[in-house]
Amino acid sequence: MNSSKPKARHAKRYLPDGQGGSAASVLPPGHSSLSQNEVAILAETFRLLGDPSRLRILLTCLPGPMSVGDIAENLDLSLSLVSHHLRLLRGARLVRGERQAKQIFYEIADQHVSQVLQDMTTHISEDHTDE
Repeated sequence: MNSSKPKARHAKRYLPDGQGGSAASVLPPGHSSLSQNEVAILAETFRLLGDPSRLRILLTCLPGPMSVGDIAENLDLSLSLVSHHLRLLRGARLVRGERQAKQIFYEIADQHVSQVLQDMTTHISEDHTDE
């Protein structure tokens, strides 16, 4: 029986103006490369962000902490659906919850998550007409 691991497939990366480089060349200083596990975690994080309801929940929490009930009411979603999405978002460290009496208030986990959401919101509102 062959116990060798299958070879990983690598997608070609196309950069404008013939720029070459590896994924390491686009990472911030101090992050020379990502392990396969880190890439998988990053991909899963973006997959979670790809769900419109989860994205709306995150955007609703941007201004500050909100209870599950308030999130559900503002987005016209059921409490159970919001709770399910929050569990996934909390597991990915995109939100954090703080118990206050019998309620849990959720907020964006940290400045990194907040900045990504703000940057992408700005990005889609910019005029991107091709010249």
